Amino acid sequence: MPLEIPGRSATIPVMENRIRFHNCVVAAFLALMLAAAPALAVDQAKVDGLLDRLTAAADAAEAGRIEAEILIEWSKSGSPAIDLLMQRGEDALAMGDALAAAEHFTAVIDHDPAFTEGWAARASAYYTAGEVGPALADIAHVLADEPRHFAALSGLGVIMEESGDDKRALSAYLAARAVHPYIQPVNEAIDRLEKKLEGQEL
Repeated sequence: MPLEIPGRSATIPVMENRIRFHNCVVAAFLALMLAAAPALAVDQAKVDGLLDRLTAAADAAEAGRIEAEILIEWSKSGSPAIDLLMQRGEDALAMGDALAAAEHFTAVIDHDPAFTEGWAARASAYYTAGEVGPALADIAHVLADEPRHFAALSGLGVIMEESGDDKRALSAYLAARAVHPYIQPVNEAIDRLEKKLEGQEL
């Protein structure tokens, strides 16, 4: 018969110790599984097919669904370590610390220079921090890897337009629309710049 303590059974500390031990074992097991499980990397053939479907999308709703699939594919690094660094960079951006975000994304690039989204994310961080030159360099790298990266093309258009280079901005926006016909801000920018440039020609 277990020793009884007023208001508390002597078996309770034993049970609590077992629960804590069980939780530690489960946590360790999950950590090992995470480290051992192969992370999913970008399936380029799938991305190519999705980009083809995006270009031929019948309407904005269909394009939005396909875009979401593409973004998921692009985000697959194949490495839990890179995923963690990407998350830290995204969190830093959300907190308004663009330079810290750029450092995290630089760590991603150092870890795997072939992971294109690391360059795309750092371009966004640099642009947010006002570092336009480095942002353009990273966008160039993204487009060398994936010429149909509509987000990078859109970003290039924004930077060119802000710098006053309307012709190059329009060219970038048109390239983005050729891939993704339903990016509303891009379509609005195209209409705006075409009217502006037409007026200059007149």
